[in-house]
Amino acid sequence: MGLSEISFGVSASGKLTSTLDLGTGEARQSLSRSMQLLSGTGAGKADKLWADRRTLAASATEDLDLAGVLLDAYGAAVTFARIKGLVIAASKDNTNNVIVGAAASAPWITLLGATHTLTLRPGAFVAVGTGLADATGYAVTATTADLLKIANSGGTTGVTYDIHIIGCSA
Repeated sequence: MGLSEISFGVSASGKLTSTLDLGTGEARQSLSRSMQLLSGTGAGKADKLWADRRTLAASATEDLDLAGVLLDAYGAAVTFARIKGLVIAASKDNTNNVIVGAAASAPWITLLGATHTLTLRPGAFVAVGTGLADATGYAVTATTADLLKIANSGGTTGVTYDIHIIGCSA
């Protein structure tokens, strides 16, 4: 069992228009990034993948252990040493926000630092990718810097979120 290829991408585009004296002007703008990772652990490669849809009760939190506790689609433990891509998407049906980051102990610090958080309002998402030339990625240090905290911001209803992590075992 192994990864043969992983595709990861994000894009944004828009059109700015303005009425002019003799017509309408427009400026199109776009930004996109993508990467195709092959199987392995170096630059342009990944060998671990974990994805899940999760629900947290009102006021609940969870610490996702990136080094050895998460189970992949086949029930095998996933141990990340480096993260190459991460997507987290809050359900549009949530009432509360999904808060990412700032685990009380052993926080995964290479993306948000030890105490910073990211707030995903209902329907919001975030995507982070390292790029093909990056062999390092976002490092995970087992037992001391490997917990990604996810929290429900409110005490009245649960929240649901989808998460997809791409990374390397070494």
